[in-house]
Amino acid sequence: MERQQRGRTGGAVVAAGLVIGVCAGAGGCSSGDGTAMADARGAAGTLAVVRRAADTLVAAGSSQARTSMEMATGGTRVTIRGEGVYDFGRQLGRLKVQLPQDPAGASEHRPITELLAPGALFMKNRGAGVPADKWVRVETGTLSDGNLVTGGATDPYAAAEVLRGATTATYLGKTEVAGASVRHYRGVADLSVAARSASAGNEAALRSAAKGFATARVPFDVYLDDQGRVRKVRQRFSFVNGQRRSAVAVASTTLLYDFGAAVDVRLPASKDIYAGQIAEK
Repeated sequence: MERQQRGRTGGAVVAAGLVIGVCAGAGGCSSGDGTAMADARGAAGTLAVVRRAADTLVAAGSSQARTSMEMATGGTRVTIRGEGVYDFGRQLGRLKVQLPQDPAGASEHRPITELLAPGALFMKNRGAGVPADKWVRVETGTLSDGNLVTGGATDPYAAAEVLRGATTATYLGKTEVAGASVRHYRGVADLSVAARSASAGNEAALRSAAKGFATARVPFDVYLDDQGRVRKVRQRFSFVNGQRRSAVAVASTTLLYDFGAAVDVRLPASKDIYAGQIAEK
């Protein structure tokens, strides 16, 4: 069930988000040597590597991204997938998000185009009654989950900034992700701690998530390449759906590749943003 809410700018926003709707319906170091040295220094060095992952992505510039968000509801596991590009310096990205098929077997949903920006999420093909040529704008700082799950995909830079709040991290060894040699770390991040160290664009959103989730603790697995760049990060969030008392677990995975990829993201003009009511389903 989607709930319509108005942000400070008066634009229409969908507070419940893609994930809740589906549920209700069914940095590292700049070189490989530096990372290896940090691993050798023990717990403090490992935490430092994980916490710097976001800064390392900014230095990398941009990349292509694939996302997936999984949850179990009513005995069925559903997955929302996304693919696109992200500019870490400007914190701008574009994803095409595909919702899963309806449990009743209805035809697949049209892909939702999402534009990610500091403090805002823009969605096209989102919500019944929204004209096809209009965007829905969400202020991420007003969402109880900080848009870590609302859009059906976690903003890649926000996912990295969650790691700024790592309170524990263990180095598990080397492996490969999509053909790249990586170092695997596992730990727990605290959203409250992450919010205090986050960029201006994500501070309010992470602060909201720390208060709005069932717990501010976020277990994670992150895989960093020899330059300390995130190649894969998997985070587990826990939120309380209004239609059930128990917390719902959501696993969000982000894969980053093709660093330096061209990114051309243009945010919608005010006249192209839908300000009307979004029908509930």
